[in-house]
Amino acid sequence: MTDLGTFRLAAIQAAAVPFNREASTEKACRLIREAGAMGASLAAFGETWLPGYPFFAHAPTSALTWQAMAEYLDNAVDIPGPETSRLCEAAREAGIDVVIGVAERDSITGGSVYCTLLFIGSEGHILGRHRKIKPTFNERSVWADGDAVGLQVYQRPYGRISGLNCWENNTMLPGYALAAQGTQIHVAAWPGREPPSAPPSAPLWPRQLLLSRAFASQASCYVIGVGGMRSHDDTPERYRPLSTIEYSGDSTIIDPRGEIIAGPAQGETILIAEGSREAVLAAKAACDIGGHYSRPDLFQLAINRNPQTRLRTL
Repeated sequence: MTDLGTFRLAAIQAAAVPFNREASTEKACRLIREAGAMGASLAAFGETWLPGYPFFAHAPTSALTWQAMAEYLDNAVDIPGPETSRLCEAAREAGIDVVIGVAERDSITGGSVYCTLLFIGSEGHILGRHRKIKPTFNERSVWADGDAVGLQVYQRPYGRISGLNCWENNTMLPGYALAAQGTQIHVAAWPGREPPSAPPSAPLWPRQLLLSRAFASQASCYVIGVGGMRSHDDTPERYRPLSTIEYSGDSTIIDPRGEIIAGPAQGETILIAEGSREAVLAAKAACDIGGHYSRPDLFQLAINRNPQTRLRTL
């Protein structure tokens, strides 16, 4: 029988160091090396893990909110930049692919930030990046709209990988674009699950498990449903009045049939699960929504992969 290969997936569930790009990068590099030492082929972090999710967007607007927004922008990540170079070096040393959420600064204006998933190969190079197409609810006061430039699937030695941020996994067209490219391992990056005590105005993050499982089933792929962590105690004291929501992680790893094979994880941990190409192919043989289970004579999806250009020279 042909050896279809196996791989090991890791969900890195940990708290970043809010408003501290340097300390968060250092922690991310340490966790990447730990995941590599555990034999992982691919490790994933939560949404805008570096330098942290903008929790303050869900608090009432005040002078303190604007201060937090300014400091958050100041701690955003340039791609490429010193932080991404360090992440690439850690991935190379660990021999592991990495998908990490970063708050990416606009390289032209320096005044906008994107919710970005950064894809790094085990060779130590950036594979690509995906900017969240539409920030969710109050996130729109912090993050700019993304684009489809990075709505790509990346071929790796063990399989094809992809990723989306949070509620992008609830919007059908971006997910279909990745399924139609044959994704086999998908990262669904979340800020983390909110506790039942979250205020009624909070976004519905408990859907992260439902949507991660649905994506796995629909695309016939593994899903690393990785959530971040953040507690009130993690918040710098100056911004604790804005800390209305905590995130408990609850990361899971899901197989191509939509079944949970690891998690939900509790506390800071690296959640590990074994995967196989055979399981992916068996699921796609039954339902490949971008292939034999599609009807291109009836439905087609057009994608504009051009960068958002605001200035043109005539």
